[in-house]
Amino acid sequence: MKFLLFGTGDYYNRYKKWFEQQEVIALLDNALQKHHTYIDGIEVLSPEEGIRLPYDAIVILSFYVKQMRQQLLSLGVDKNKIYHFYDLRQLIVKNKQIRPLHYYLGAKEIIEQKENAGHKILLLSNDLALGGPSIALYHSAIILRKYGYRIVYASMLEGPLRDKIIEQNIPVVVDENLQIATMKETEWVNTFSLIICNTLNFYVFLSERNMEIPVVWWLHDARFFYDGVNKVVMGKICLHNLKAVSVGPVPTEAIKEFIPTIKCDELLYGVVDLKKEDRVQKTDKVTRFITIGFLEERKGQDILLKAIQKLPDNIKNQSEFYLVGHNNTLLGEKICREVKDNKRIIITGSVDREKIHELFRLADVLICPSRQDPMPTVVAEAMMHAVPCIVSDVTGTTAYIHDGQDGFVFPCENECNLAEKIKWCVDNRDKLQGLGEKARKLYEKYFSMSAFEKRLLEIIQEVIK
Repeated sequence: MKFLLFGTGDYYNRYKKWFEQQEVIALLDNALQKHHTYIDGIEVLSPEEGIRLPYDAIVILSFYVKQMRQQLLSLGVDKNKIYHFYDLRQLIVKNKQIRPLHYYLGAKEIIEQKENAGHKILLLSNDLALGGPSIALYHSAIILRKYGYRIVYASMLEGPLRDKIIEQNIPVVVDENLQIATMKETEWVNTFSLIICNTLNFYVFLSERNMEIPVVWWLHDARFFYDGVNKVVMGKICLHNLKAVSVGPVPTEAIKEFIPTIKCDELLYGVVDLKKEDRVQKTDKVTRFITIGFLEERKGQDILLKAIQKLPDNIKNQSEFYLVGHNNTLLGEKICREVKDNKRIIITGSVDREKIHELFRLADVLICPSRQDPMPTVVAEAMMHAVPCIVSDVTGTTAYIHDGQDGFVFPCENECNLAEKIKWCVDNRDKLQGLGEKARKLYEKYFSMSAFEKRLLEIIQEVIK
């Protein structure tokens, strides 16, 4: 088959290995600066140019599959030639491209031991990046090991989290085949008494499985991440001996659209308490707002910019807005151009975790303007630091915030209402500390490690009886 791969970012790097033995005739990307450059020896073209080539399939390597598929259809591409990386199994497995497994810290020995199986738990992660879901699973591994369970943490991909897990003396497996294989095809998992699958990414894995092994499916995903899902494959998931849990109402509503009969219990993640009493002492009268996340449409930083534009000049002059996160995106580049002369808006780019917590100690308010966000970790982290939050009403955290009492909620994409919330914070700067203390209580009740540990153990004990 002749392939066009649409997308040259993170998900291209995650999945390109499956095309090493395939004929890839071009890469497609909408970024003008990439056109007619080469990545991995393959020319990058615009979609308009690429589709003129003789191809058999276009594979979308992005979660913006809805928009990209619509773009291809508008260019006259046959819908039956458009695939998503979730469809790779039907395109690639036929060629039997088996990837080698990598074992760390005695993982292979634990897997091969069949005795004492009632105490062996496998935790499956879609990556070893330092994102919210993989960190939450890492915390789960530490807790379960503390209570005597034998733990192996496995991932589809390598990443910086591996070293942190090994430092905790927890064995690790990296099995890239998990990106396209089902549980029945993954024989090494069969010696475990319980498997915890983290995120929607394991729906193909769960579509054919060994029913004798109980599974906990921990969902973190907003509806946005389901646009590439194959409904036929999702429909094959049997709910027998499977317990679904989610980080609040947003992932629950998303999965129920595809599996209406599924029952989801709540399992919120825990955030390690790093609060320090020595908050930065500020002598000026500037109110500092912080927004953290990839600069992309889903995270809604453009909504925040529109709200800032609607603020009166006297409010703008008493405020600073920090946009923190990866900005090498189409939206990020657009925002950088628009605000380059605005000294009240500071774009930091990506920063490490230590810098993020330093910014929290400086901030007065966190703003989460997302269009979709199931349970943003940064909101829980802000609450942990006693920083009050302004969040859009489509974020999962709104289920726990009482508007005006321990935080603020605004209607999604309503920049006028967001501007009003920002103005109130500036006008009532003396009340923000009290709001922050109440936000801290929300953290302790719902997102602290003690609350997470208690709920996690309840679920595990229910499943392993």
